[in-house]
Amino acid sequence: MVKHELFKTCEQSGFCRRNRDYADRATAKGASWTAPYNIIPDSVRLERGQLGATILKDTGKDGETVRLPLVVRFLKTGLVRVSIDEEKRQNGEIELRHGSKARKERYNEVTDWVVVGSADLDEAIKLSKTKEKGYTTVLFGPDLKYEARVRHQPFGIDFVRDGDTHIRFNDRGLMNIEHWRAKVDQPIVEGQEAPPLEGDEATYWEETFGGNTDTKPRGPESLGMDITFPGYEHVLGIPEHAGPMALKETRGGDGNYNEPYRFYNADVFEYIMDSPMTLYGSIPLMQAHRKDSTVAVLWLNAAETWIDIVKSKGSVNPLSLGVKGKTDTKTHWFSESGLLDVYVFLGPKPQDITKAYGELTGYTTLPPLFSIAYHQCRWNYVTDEDVRDVDRKFDKSKIPYDVIWLDIEYTDGKKYFTWGPLTFPDPKGMQKQLQKRDRRLVAIIDPHIKNTADYPVVDVLKAKNFAVTNKDGEIYEGWCWPGSSHWIDCFNPAANEWWTSLFKHSAFPGSTPAMHIWNDMNEPSVFNGPETTFPKDNIHHGQWEHRDVHNLNGLTFHAATYEALINREDKKSAPPLRPFVLTRAFYAGSQRFGAMWTGDNQASWPHLAASIPMVLNQGISGYPFSGADVGGFFGNPSTELLTRWYQTGIFYPFFRAHAHIDTRRREPYLIAQPHQDIITRAIRLRYALLPTWYTAFHEASVNGTPIIRPMYFTHPGDETGFTLDDQFYVGSSGLLAKPVTEEGKETVSIYFPSPAERYYDYFDYTIHAGAGRKTIAAPIDKIPLLMRAGHIFVRRDRHRRSSGLMKFDPVTLVVLLGSVSGDAEGTVYFDDGETFDYENGGYIHRRFAFDSTTGKLTSTDLGTRGKKTDAFAKTMRKVRVEKIVVVGAPDSLKGKDKVVVREEGEKQKAVKVSYSHAHAGKAAWAVVRDPGVAVGKSWTIEL
Repeated sequence: MVKHELFKTCEQSGFCRRNRDYADRATAKGASWTAPYNIIPDSVRLERGQLGATILKDTGKDGETVRLPLVVRFLKTGLVRVSIDEEKRQNGEIELRHGSKARKERYNEVTDWVVVGSADLDEAIKLSKTKEKGYTTVLFGPDLKYEARVRHQPFGIDFVRDGDTHIRFNDRGLMNIEHWRAKVDQPIVEGQEAPPLEGDEATYWEETFGGNTDTKPRGPESLGMDITFPGYEHVLGIPEHAGPMALKETRGGDGNYNEPYRFYNADVFEYIMDSPMTLYGSIPLMQAHRKDSTVAVLWLNAAETWIDIVKSKGSVNPLSLGVKGKTDTKTHWFSESGLLDVYVFLGPKPQDITKAYGELTGYTTLPPLFSIAYHQCRWNYVTDEDVRDVDRKFDKSKIPYDVIWLDIEYTDGKKYFTWGPLTFPDPKGMQKQLQKRDRRLVAIIDPHIKNTADYPVVDVLKAKNFAVTNKDGEIYEGWCWPGSSHWIDCFNPAANEWWTSLFKHSAFPGSTPAMHIWNDMNEPSVFNGPETTFPKDNIHHGQWEHRDVHNLNGLTFHAATYEALINREDKKSAPPLRPFVLTRAFYAGSQRFGAMWTGDNQASWPHLAASIPMVLNQGISGYPFSGADVGGFFGNPSTELLTRWYQTGIFYPFFRAHAHIDTRRREPYLIAQPHQDIITRAIRLRYALLPTWYTAFHEASVNGTPIIRPMYFTHPGDETGFTLDDQFYVGSSGLLAKPVTEEGKETVSIYFPSPAERYYDYFDYTIHAGAGRKTIAAPIDKIPLLMRAGHIFVRRDRHRRSSGLMKFDPVTLVVLLGSVSGDAEGTVYFDDGETFDYENGGYIHRRFAFDSTTGKLTSTDLGTRGKKTDAFAKTMRKVRVEKIVVVGAPDSLKGKDKVVVREEGEKQKAVKVSYSHAHAGKAAWAVVRDPGVAVGKSWTIEL
């Protein structure tokens, strides 16, 4: 179990306790509370797309005030960015204690790491013609239909869309920016000790936890603000936490939490379930959803952050029958340092939020094809012969896989960029065997560098000052897997350039283009550090304190490794291959550099169940390439649990089995029958559906939509589905999955949102229609997987040993009729799965559509031509559609034995079709056999 004593509660975090106490005092005073933050009316200026003003904070001490510059930027994308700084800190007009080398400003570089989208301001914004005393109202957004109502006294902002207020800043007056102040030491009477500090001041100037004292050279500097979502009962997002997708209240009460949600990336092994406790990564994006409306805020601050959530329900006139009370969700955000910097998203659809967030922070990278197939990992495969043996046994058992992984034991004494001379004497030979089946290797490389003699990597790290330093400017030494260690500082561009050089094949003997990288422990994890990480007063490049950048640290290391792999080829003429880099620690923007996983979970049913909402939450928060360790990292799963975990894991976008060094071996081929066959069939199903998965990844890479999608995302008007987080769709395919996550269960209860919609069982075409919950059989050999009428998806039905060996296999189209309109449609996307040629048109993107009025199934081109289009089309010219399965087949196909096929550049032909009648609750279905049409061409089939 997690060691709670290693990690702070809010009560043990000085600034968290102070901000919560501040909120309690304000709430207790009710209407008599007056927030001490007011805009100077004469300071308000609106020009060139932004509103500027100065907020005065009344400190309550003899008329003392603090000037806080406010900037509200209205972006052409429709987003609004609200930033508040501290004037004295901006101008460097403060004194640091203890001779600190830290910067005096508030940290203002988060956007440099996170934001990649356009920052162009919308100069078309206008002031409202309707004047209201004490307010400045700005019209912005599409057709200037949105409003930002800026209140002067006390400061606040209401964001209005369609005449309704959707988001309110400082509505409850909880804004609290701890300004710089000099420490006034109490006089000490000779012979007596200094009196202890009391109240808030007790944690202003230093704080001790876990044997480490944080010196706080800038004193108290936290910032907080309440953000209210009027009329929204449900808020979602802010991963990573091991709890439900729909966020809970945090101020106690039945079923609620007593602690705020926390962001402070940490190595929390064997983490507990249903908890707001911090985990490995942070995406401070919160979405609020109600019937047919979604809005969001992004709190862009990389310091330790806590979020309280409460809900209040308005009263309803008892004579208003059928009218529901309106629920407001009230959140309170507070961070230890940095700027108050918030982006506002007004939706109105879930897809609008994920698209705008992706445009701002970058869409998830389109990964190499092998990386969305099955990965086999454990700590550790102990020799290169061990790896070869596992590879052979997968083939002997006819179980497909694409990647085998090496944990830290492959190195020479835990020195990265080396191989154990006795255990891995022939790494290239090992990889050569893997490449025979088009498989890959992933090896771990962490940010801690072993501090030892005769290790050139650490010698350069020290000599070039590429390491993180302590508060005194000396290289920081901590303890991690190698023992005494130093940490590369990836905030330093020169350090990153050096890091890239280490991955060159000439510099990393034994590496090949088929080897990819796993970044672990990058929170960073420090075994002897406070909360198992760096001291907050450590110093990074630019003289920024670690407290300012903690949650960004993992992203910088992940980004550096991603860039290193792109640039590792020694031959400049060779086109770069798409890298695969897995990270444990992450922040907003990390999706640009590869996958993440949910860390060190346990082999238990609750951890299996929790993995689904955790992965769903990642997807709606802009980081869809995610997964959990199949089987659980710690402990030995029962055969039933392992089987059900594989049946769940095939629906994780990142599908990897992993296990601790102390666990029993559990490769699928070791599992006793019949469970080995059941697991094999599950893995094969993942491989069969790879074209559909890859299409979903492509969608995510161009418009930000999640790869697996919760019910509310697809059905935003269905209130019952808003909080469902145990069933989901795969991309836009219409495939609906509800994995079994409870021991001994042989049925599942699936919720259907619409009485008019029809779903089919994936395996036997049983019809499920009507709204509400329905119980579906799910014995151990059955995966609850349904297909929604009105969709078309693509699969490959030939079993292969890896995804690379399927690349030129023919495909099967599954056409699902029976929707209200009678029509069906879907898309498929192909590229080479390896290079960046798709950026220059080297891909095939097709739309398939069935028109019920004409009875025609068509394939049309969705692509945009580029210089690589023809070359890729040539490689795919022989890839054909070998079968079309029509589920819910129309009566018009009864009695037919042939259908007409027309393909561009080819003669019209007739091909065989067979029809199976509906029976015993199963749909009628038809199969068009070998229509012979190419996946890359336009064609029509008359059904």
